[in-house]
Amino acid sequence: MFKAEPFVTRLAFAASDRPEAQDALKDLTARYGQVPQDQAQVIVALGGDGFMLETLHGNMGAPKPIYGMNRGSVGFLMNEYSPDDLLDRINAAERALIHPLSMVAVDARRRQHRALAINEVSLLRQTRQTAKLRISVDGKVRLNELSCDGALVATPAGSTAYNLSAHGPIIPLDAKVMALTPISAFRPRRWRGALLSHAARVTFEILEADKRPVSAVADNFEVRDVAEVHVAENRDISLTMLFDAGRSLEERVLAEQFSA
Repeated sequence: MFKAEPFVTRLAFAASDRPEAQDALKDLTARYGQVPQDQAQVIVALGGDGFMLETLHGNMGAPKPIYGMNRGSVGFLMNEYSPDDLLDRINAAERALIHPLSMVAVDARRRQHRALAINEVSLLRQTRQTAKLRISVDGKVRLNELSCDGALVATPAGSTAYNLSAHGPIIPLDAKVMALTPISAFRPRRWRGALLSHAARVTFEILEADKRPVSAVADNFEVRDVAEVHVAENRDISLTMLFDAGRSLEERVLAEQFSA
């Protein structure tokens, strides 16, 4: 981990719609001032994990370090909220560098939809019928037919989110791998997924798509009635999150593996 840029003084604050986030926004801008995001050294996001993802997505064009403080519910990606000594905390913070996933989803009309995902790209059945997926890695079919509720590809940063709930592995940030995880696999029932190189390219083909429609979701961007979905890490985009010293994202991911 690297230390955050020293002598940060120019902050841009962003807050979710939650009342506690809006109250924090008023307090913090009164204390520390507010500059436009293009002039800020650091963006301070006030909300929960969903708002952190929203802020990261909105910051991809000209990435700046983002320091989150929890004014939401979960807050795994956020620091504890305190209005005091904010500049000292930011200047002492540790950096977590992440790369998003690129999704190209081809729908039933053969239209392409592109999106980026910081946590995961997930495929989900749209009806009571199970989905049937064919999974290829780097152009080679690895699983000819998976009957399931869905499947997902998760980044290390997203491995503790939906991926963990689907019984996927927690991945250290510097492991250079992605998780390929089934969601309620029916056949083969015992398949638990795979760890893939971060350079791998994953393709999902939807079998019997008319009878068993499937949607594809990149974080919060959804495409319905997909025919095939291509997923790969985008190394051209680097996003930086800041965490209080001793409470880095890497430490949180490690600690999560020992939690009850």
